[in-house]
Formats: sequence, structure tokens, C-alpha cells
Amino acid sequence: MKKINKYKEMKDRHQQEFNKFPIMFAFNDEQFKEGIKKLKLDEKETDKLLSIGAGGFIRKKDTTKFYEMMKKFDNEFKQLISEDKTGNGFIKDMFVYEMINHEYSLTLDLEDTLQALNLTTKEISQNENLENGLKLAKQEILKEKNLEEELFD
Repeated sequence: MKKINKYKEMKDRHQQEFNKFPIMFAFNDEQFKEGIKKLKLDEKETDKLLSIGAGGFIRKKDTTKFYEMMKKFDNEFKQLISEDKTGNGFIKDMFVYEMINHEYSLTLDLEDTLQALNLTTKEISQNENLENGLKLAKQEILKEKNLEEELFD
């Protein structure tokens, strides 16, 4: 039976809510025109848009709702970290997920993983639960890597 990754569950919930939010992403003129229609604006109403970076735009009137949603996501993330008193639950899951996502087993470099989690090595070293979760995640990732290497030797 496969273990459920609590961090992935949270990310999936957040993604579903984010996908329902009135937002557009545009990287060329055609995508911009389609996005404007999606947001139920006229092409001349660009003054009603707010760039959120990375090609994303929301309607200015939705700014408060957007930032409330993002704050809610951040609060839930922090809450789940604080509830994991040993680091072997949610914390380990988040490290494993992001380490796999950022190919830690190939690079052995945590920089992208920590950046994705908005954590620093200093923050981790100052929190026993984060430190333990990272240690457990590294062990899991490297154990799987060694198993793979044994299969192909």
C-alpha cells in the first residue's frame, strides 16, 4: 500500500483552488487576447489588470481576494509544519516531494528544494523538527537511489 504524501495533498488542494481563481497567463499577444476574454474584459481595459509576475494577470478588483487566498495557502503550510512535532510526517513529506521534484538524487544540491519551500539552511538548523524531517527525507531519497543503482549494476 502506497503511503499518502500529506504535502502533495496540500499542494493539490491549493492548485485546485488556484485554478478556480479568475486569473490569466499570457506570454504572447494571442494568449493575452484570450486571457482578457477569459477575465470578461475588453481588450481596451488593460488598466483593469494587475500583473502578478511570471506572465500572470488578475483583475484589479480581485486583488484582495487573490492575496487572501495566497495568505491562506501560506498559513496552512506553516500550520502543518508546526503540527509535525517530530518532523517525520508532513515535514518529511514536503522535503521528499520537493527533493524529487528538483532531482536531489542526481545533484545532491538542496538549493532549489529550499527555494521552492521558501526555507533557508539557517531556519532548518534552528528548528529540530525541520532538521529531522530533512535528515529522514535525505535517507529515503538516497536509499531509493542506491536501490536503483543496484538494479543497473
